[in-house]
Amino acid sequence: MSDNNTSYTTEEIARLLKISKLKVYDLIKKGELPSYRVGKQMRVDHSDLERYKQNSRSSGAYTPPLPGSGVQEAPPAQTPGPFAAPYQAFASPPPHTLKSSGVNVVITGQDMSLDILATHLERTLPSTRPLRSYAGSLDSLIAMYQGESDIVSTHLLDGDTGEYNLPYIRRLLTGLSYIVVHLLTRSAGFYVQKGNPRGIRGWSDLQQSGLTLINRERGSGARVLLDEQLRLHGIPSSRLNGYTNEENSHLAVAGMVARGGADVGIGTEKAARIVDGIDFIPLIRECYDLVMVKKPENEPWIGAVLDILRSEAFRSELSSIHSYDLGETGTVIYET
Repeated sequence: MSDNNTSYTTEEIARLLKISKLKVYDLIKKGELPSYRVGKQMRVDHSDLERYKQNSRSSGAYTPPLPGSGVQEAPPAQTPGPFAAPYQAFASPPPHTLKSSGVNVVITGQDMSLDILATHLERTLPSTRPLRSYAGSLDSLIAMYQGESDIVSTHLLDGDTGEYNLPYIRRLLTGLSYIVVHLLTRSAGFYVQKGNPRGIRGWSDLQQSGLTLINRERGSGARVLLDEQLRLHGIPSSRLNGYTNEENSHLAVAGMVARGGADVGIGTEKAARIVDGIDFIPLIRECYDLVMVKKPENEPWIGAVLDILRSEAFRSELSSIHSYDLGETGTVIYET
């Protein structure tokens, strides 16, 4: 196949430019990287990728390596984190004609409820194009601060107050205008091997001699929950065998425990219902909330999202998923 007929997925673009998938969505959202949808997948043509790179070189935002240097092409330096200077927008997009019309809305988070939300949003407001990106709660909030995401989900426990999400949102989204809406409440706890042979019942049991843990990646809500509980219980992470062993989803953690690769992992009850060979020890009810950036141009789809969350159709679809508490779904928790 010639280059002219080649197209790339967002994952392939991220690898080629050595940037995050969220950054790819940001370029698409801003119109700097023309894209089109094939089924549920976004694709970018080779010619449009090359044109973007050429425009970036011309504007000085992208510097290619010297020929023959052996250095692979690299993207511009990443935008600093939320405690550095405020996010600086990219230069005005090149005068390309987008291959498809509509407003791109990047929805970041890992729970399947967000996939259902994206489907309802596209059906309710055909002018929107929901783009799904999968990242942990902290990374999602940082992406929102950097202007790379429009809707993010978060389930981050502040151990000192026992409050979910708002302490982190206020700290990370400094200077932004946003609205926080409750999506659902769910059980979180331990995955243990069938029959719980180690007798694990609470956080202090993680100190058992010879116990092997399987952890989640940094920035995930489950990782923050574990770290906060270790801090509150005075348990150094260095004492936990397997603390540095990470998986990137609840299902992967549950599967590792089921296969005997670990004695215990942290996750939600939903995954325990899917994976055979494990038991679930509930420890906490966690709040899973949505954050949306308030801008005049976002008002139509923010209103649509609120209507969807409060609709009988959306609640009915979510109610079929075990362990979801939808009693407060659609309730505005905080608004700047």
